[in-house]
This record gives sequence, C-alpha cells and structure tokens, in this order.
Amino acid sequence: MTYTALPASPAEFLVLHGRDSSLVIEHHADEGPLWRYWGPRLADGATPGLALRDSRPLPSFMLDHDQPLTVMPGFGVGWFGQSALLAHRGGRDFSLAFQRAEVQWQTPGRALALLLHDDTARLQARLTLSLDAHDVLRVQTTLTNLGDTALELQWLAAATLPLPAEVSAVRSFAGQHNHEFLLQVDALSRSTWRRESRRGRTSHDNWPGAVVTTPGATEHQGLVFGAHLAWSGNHQQSIEWLHDGSYQWQLGEWLAPGEVLLAPGAAISTPEVVASLSTAGLNGLAANFHAELRRRLPWAGGRMTPRPVHLNTWEGLYFDHQLPDLMALADAAAEVGVERFVLDDGWFLGRHHDRAGLGDWWADPGKYPDGLAPLARHVVARGMQFGLWFEPEMVNPDSELHRAHPDWALQLDGRPMLTARHQLVLDISRPEVSQYLFDKMDALLSALPISYIKWDHNRDLAAAGLADGRPGWHVQVGAAYALMQRLLDRHPALEIESCSGGGGRIDFGVLRHTHRVWTSDCIDAGSRVSIQRHFLQFFPPEVMGAHIGTAPAHSTGRSQAMAYRGAVALSGHLGVELDVRHLDADTRRQLCGWIALYKQWRDHIHASRTWLGEAGDHVVWQLHGQPGGDDFLFISLRTAPSGHRYQRTARLPMLEAGARYRLRVVTPDGLPESQLYCGSAPFFDALRTPEGVEMDGDWLRQGGLPLPRSLAETGFIVHLHKC
Repeated sequence: MTYTALPASPAEFLVLHGRDSSLVIEHHADEGPLWRYWGPRLADGATPGLALRDSRPLPSFMLDHDQPLTVMPGFGVGWFGQSALLAHRGGRDFSLAFQRAEVQWQTPGRALALLLHDDTARLQARLTLSLDAHDVLRVQTTLTNLGDTALELQWLAAATLPLPAEVSAVRSFAGQHNHEFLLQVDALSRSTWRRESRRGRTSHDNWPGAVVTTPGATEHQGLVFGAHLAWSGNHQQSIEWLHDGSYQWQLGEWLAPGEVLLAPGAAISTPEVVASLSTAGLNGLAANFHAELRRRLPWAGGRMTPRPVHLNTWEGLYFDHQLPDLMALADAAAEVGVERFVLDDGWFLGRHHDRAGLGDWWADPGKYPDGLAPLARHVVARGMQFGLWFEPEMVNPDSELHRAHPDWALQLDGRPMLTARHQLVLDISRPEVSQYLFDKMDALLSALPISYIKWDHNRDLAAAGLADGRPGWHVQVGAAYALMQRLLDRHPALEIESCSGGGGRIDFGVLRHTHRVWTSDCIDAGSRVSIQRHFLQFFPPEVMGAHIGTAPAHSTGRSQAMAYRGAVALSGHLGVELDVRHLDADTRRQLCGWIALYKQWRDHIHASRTWLGEAGDHVVWQLHGQPGGDDFLFISLRTAPSGHRYQRTARLPMLEAGARYRLRVVTPDGLPESQLYCGSAPFFDALRTPEGVEMDGDWLRQGGLPLPRSLAETGFIVHLHKC
C-alpha cells in the first residue's frame, strides 16, 4: 500500500475579468484548483493575497486537512458534498481526486484551460473557462480515460460554480405542454435544491437553467446569478449548501446507467454551461444572456436579416390539405402582409391524421398529385418565402418506413414499444437512418424553393435502447445536432425552427443549429404573456415565435380582441396562425395594422435591449431600446381587471436623467381606440397628437410614465424619442 503526500505547494491566483464581474481561482500544482470568488468586478490586480487554508481555522471533529470547494470536487477523499465526477472501473477506481493541475492561458485575463490529473484513477480532465466583456462565463469539461480498462461514467458535471453566502432564492422554470416557462421561486437553505429531466429533450417541465437572487434584487437592481446547460437532452442541476455558508451550483447531463463507457484512451466532452451575473438585477442578467445568444446564432452570412412575418397553416387547416384552399390561403396571407408561408403537418404520404405517415417524407399524391412544386411556386410568386414542416426523428408504426425497417426505432428487447402521439423515435445515431433522413430532406430542399424548416419533436424518449441494447439518450441528441448541421452546410441560406410540442426543446445547444424556437403550442394571448416574459430572461425576442392566433384560442377556449393578440405578439418574431380567408373586414384591417406596425419596429426590437417591469394591479410592461439611445418602444399590458381607482405609473430607470423625451402613443392602423384604453385624460389626448408630450428623463425614471385606466386584456404602446 502506498500513500501520497497532502497538497503543500504554494498558491497562485488565476483571475478572469468581465465588464462588471470577476472570478478568482486558487491554483496549487499538487491538487485541483480551488474556487475563491465569482462576483462583482474586482479592481485590476486585486487577489486574496493568501491561501484559503491560511485564513480559516479548522472546526472540531474534522479531517486534519481542510477540503475547500474545488473547480471539480472529487469523491471518497474528504469532500462530502456533491462531487463533479462519479465513475468506476468494475467497482474499482471509484475514489477520485485530482492530484496535479496545469494552467494553460488562452487569452490572458479572459480565457484559460485547467488540465487536471488523477494519477491514481488514471484520469485527465480539461476544464475550459472564459469570461467575456458581456460578463458571460462559459465552462466545459472534457474527461479522458488514461487507464487500460474501460471506465463507466455515472456523472460528470459540466461546471461546478461557487455562489456566495448572501444568495437567498432560486428562480427556475417548470411547466407542461401548452404552459411552458412556469416560474418557480424556492428559498435556498441547508436543504439541497435539485432539478432533473430524464425525458430525452430539454423538456417542458424542468428547464436546464435557473437564476439565483440575493435579498432585495429586483428587475432593475441587485446582484443576481444565472446559469444554463446548453443541451437538448437529459440534464440535472443542483445547488448545495456548504459549511462556510456559501453554495455550490452544479449543472450537467443526466446519464442513464451504462450510457457512457469510456474505452482506454477515449474522451467525452460535456455540454457547455453558459453562466453570468449582474449587479443590475434580472434585466441586467437577461441582457448578458441575450448578447451571448446573439453572438452564437448561425445566421447565413453571419448577420440576421429582418425577421419575416410568418404564417403557419397548422391551426388554420390542420391535416385538411386541399391545394386550391392552400393557394387561396397564400393569396390572403400575402394581401395582409405575410412574408413567409409555412406548410405545417399533413403534406406527406398518408398523413390524414396523427396516426400515420411519419417517416415517409414525400408529398401525398392524393393531396398533391404534382408534388409540392405548384404550391411552392405559387407562394414564391406572391412574394413570400416557402417553409415546410418535418418531424425527422420520429416514425409512425403505420408508415412505409417502419414497415420496411422496424428495427430503426429505439426499442428494448422484452419491453413494450411505447408510443406517444402514435409515434416511435428513430435511432438517428445509426448512419443508415441519418442518411435516409438527410436524403429525403435534401431532395426536397434541392428541388423546391424551401428557405425554412419547422423541425418538430413531439414526444419524450422512453425505452430508448440502441441496436446493441445500450441506452440511447446521449447519442440521440448529438445525432440530431449533426443532422441539422449537415443540412445547413448543404443549404447555407436555410433557416430552421426548433419545436417540440411547443417549448420542449429550447436551449442554447439547439440554437447553435437553429434560428427560431416555437415558444409554446398555446397561442392564447392571456397565457402567452407570462410564457414570453419568462422566456425573455434567457432568450432575445428575435428567436421567440409569437403568433396572432384565433379567437377563441384552440388550446384554452378563451377569446381576446385582435388588439390584445397583436400587442402580445408584437415583441417577438411575429407570426399568424389562423385562416386569414375567413376574417371579417374589420378584423382583417386590424391584422394588417399589427403586421405593418411589426414591420416598422422589428429591426428596433430585435437589435436592442429588452427591459421588463411591473406597474402593479395586473399591469406588466416591457421597453425596447439601447442604454443612452434615442428611441424606445414601451409596451404595457393589462392582464386582468383593475382593482384600483387610479393606475400606478411605470418607472423607467434605464432612461437618461438629464435628457428630455418626446412621447407619442403608437396605434396600429385600423384599431379602434376603444380597444386600447378608456377613462382618458388630457395627457393621453396629447399623446395622440403629432406633437406628443415632452417629459423629463429623470421624472420618467423616478416619478414614472403615467398609464391609462384600461379594460382587462388591453395594451398601451408609446414611442419615446430623445429630444
């Protein structure tokens, strides 16, 4: 039996700086680096000055050697909290602790890699960290098996992050189909906070990220932390109290038993963790995440073009595809100002309902005797882009594909073939399956003027077994990304929308390969207010599919006026999901007005910062603009009847104190003013004039913008221009 000496090398401090944040790591050559700080910006050159162990006495009844939080906590050698790694080789080499560490600076002060060695367990970990000017911290871990036998991996954290003792609550998102981004607020305590998803996708009910707040933090001020695992599969995160009062936050992929078996010399990389902090509250944190996602979105040519007004055929026609009706719908869509016509589910072989056809990706000859070309040409001739719906990862048992290749579906011997929405999941990690899907989709993209794909994924993964009987959750996600990217490489101008029963696959991972997400299958404007506001905590408005739907809404049975439906959809990527042919003249005129207003403001909304706020008494608002900018668009929504005699103002602390602003109400053409607000006053009458109203920026910051007395489910929109 041999023993190694306890760590005794001197401390070196590794410091990364963002604009308003810093992180500090204490590095010792003979152990894993220690976390010392992640918080508000430190002065250049500021470090702790002394090693952590030199500054905190050991308590009673403890190991004789202090075990602080490291960047990758081990297991079995004195760290009793959640470890960053759980693995073994046939029941041995289960004790894990890194004994040597090398530092590789990639960009001094901004990015580095830590190379960690466990010579006993014969493992190497490479941890990369970067902190950019937007205070976004990116962390990823790669583990390599240096042993001569296979290593079974149970858990590998993508990142272990330190949180200070003053954090008090965590804000996360739960939900279900038609009710995504349901805010949950939990107090932090000595009890471990944990969220997991084992559904094989990002999921509706456990989104892989959260925001941690400190006491007194609001939308506009206070210290907050956020982190998100950029991954579209199984995941877990936990926040655990430590005995100095601080916390560790771990995020990573949840692994099924036996899912990752690393052969000798093999390596595995985790998904990326995207994290940030802000001293400017929830809106400051949102701005950091928006900047990061905008940096990584895969726009053709590296630049976003104006987000076209979108018409999706699903709730207008469902499976009832008749070519004359579709052409008439395209005509009506073009007349109201639609710029992209997306043919949703129902166009391919045997697809008359949701029980057949998935996998047979060619036009149904009964509906399209000459294929999709006549419709596609008609749409393009009307000045619109043509888009098409696919669900590539799925197959119906009642399909030509499944009858020819029943073994292509994920399945487990001796277990039932569990269907959902009458469909199974294809094992797209098999090269022949991926090639089949690529060939079918590429043939359509090459033959037709298709510029857009709505890529759906309408079920959880169950009995997700590969051909060799091993678990298939992990490889399925990578194969989906690879298939998307292969299509984008072949068709660089193509745009892809990620949809998964609505909002079941929304994350920074899939948005490496897609350009838009479908926020929810629920288009009820009343439900959409909270869904979209919580979505905007991490994602910018230009990727948020926000449609004007029918009244009553198909998902809830509730009805809202066109004025409210338009106001709610305005701040995302606007679309229409109804049969425009059957609108009465007044509703049609109003829809045209909202589409025209969106076109007027979309470049502003989609390239600016978004601030969210509340004015109390069921009134919420958002503001789009740039700090120090000249133009702002203010949108307020009353979500329920008022319980007050007088409406509170909306304080806008992001405006300039010394500036003056000219305010004018924004009303879409064709919209009756009675649908906006009632109980007018001279101020609101003046807002409707060409001259508008001038107000001091400091008063708008401190006293606030007056809001009208309004009916439930109405909007109020104001343009603020710096004089």
